Formats: sequence, C-alpha cells, structure tokens
Amino acid sequence: MSGTHGNGGARPPEPGGGRAAGRAAVAGLAAAGVLGLLTAACSTGGTGTRDEGAAPAEQAAPSGRPSASASAASPFRRVDVIALLKADPKVGEQVKRDLKPCAADAYPVDTSYGNLTGTGVADVVVNVMTCGDAVGVGTYVYRLRDKSYENVFALEEPAVYSEIDRGDLVVTKQVYAKGDPIAYPSGEDVITYRWSSDRFTEHYVVHNEYSKAVEGGDITGSAPTGPSEN
Repeated sequence: MSGTHGNGGARPPEPGGGRAAGRAAVAGLAAAGVLGLLTAACSTGGTGTRDEGAAPAEQAAPSGRPSASASAASPFRRVDVIALLKADPKVGEQVKRDLKPCAADAYPVDTSYGNLTGTGVADVVVNVMTCGDAVGVGTYVYRLRDKSYENVFALEEPAVYSEIDRGDLVVTKQVYAKGDPIAYPSGEDVITYRWSSDRFTEHYVVHNEYSKAVEGGDITGSAPTGPSEN
C-alpha cells in the first residue's frame, strides 16, 4: 500500500508485515471492547503504504458515479464511496448502520484507487474500520461497468484489511485460535487474489504464526466475532 491516509490514526498491518502492527490493531480492539467493533466515535484511520498512489479523500458524487471535480492531472476519478457502501446490497446491514461520521463529515474509511480488473479505469478498494482503533471490519472492491460501480469483492469480519499490490488484491486477516485473548491472535493470513474470468481468484496464501513466548500483559477475553445481524 502506498499513499496518504485520513487523520493519521492507528493502522492495520501491512501484508506479511510483522506481528507488531497486527497486534497493535487488535490491542486497540481489546481496549474498546469486542461489542464496540463498529461504534462510531473516532478519527478516520488507515494503514501502511499503497503502490497505486494516494488514497484521495471522499467527496460527494451522487450514486457512486465518478466525480466531475476530480483533478484533470490525476489518473484516478474520485468516487463517493460512502454512497457506494450505503446503496450496496452486498454490504451488511450492521456495517451500514454503524457507518457514521467520526467528526464532521469524516468517515472511518480508507480508499485506494488502482488497476485490478483491467477495465482501463481505476478500480476502488474500500476498507471500513472502527473509528477509535482503526480495526478493519469490512473490505470491498468496486469495478466500473456501464458507467456505474459494481461490487466484485466483499469480506466482513474483524481485523481485515485489503490493499493493491502491483495489480493484485492482497487481504490480511488476523487468525484467532480457541482461547486466544483479544489482543493476541495466533497469527495472520495474507491472501493474494488475482482477477481472472470476471472474478477474483485466490492465487496464494501466506500464514504467519506469532510466538506466545515474547508477549507480555494479561489482557484476556474471547476471540472477536463478525458484525451482528440483529
């Protein structure tokens, strides 16, 4: 991941990038409480670097259409990702209900623009996070088709984050074994997807296991669960 981010909050781990960043994200989750995964009270967050350029701030553009106000010098057309998420039937109702501004019109959303599906127009990767902790709770990819954007990838679960890496979609997920404290997952999966036959297919997986011997503290609790559908 390369580029700039929202308001400089805590960031999820980069793919394959060390336990410290991953543990920092879930440690924030422990402090806020599992049931507060999607509670709005925050500053916009983000994560590491992106290969495909800066992640522009979201500006209003009706119905998820490319914004006419995007700079002529930019190769990317900015999209109102909040409108996309709220109108998208593939986005869970809990995510939609909790997707609120943290301050003024600042949402806990990271956006990346880059070539994933070969349309000639930049695809849009959207990561939705908790406000205070910047813990990823949903990640989505939108592709331009017939002058509007369609959801071609969606994953909703705690501590998940996607990025564009040289034309591939890379998804990082924290892994919890039974009995893992919230702050200390057993490891992470870094999954690389490539666009093929009009869909994303899994290309390879890297699994990183964390040592329990070097961790301190006594934070305990059950592993987090996905957003409630109630």
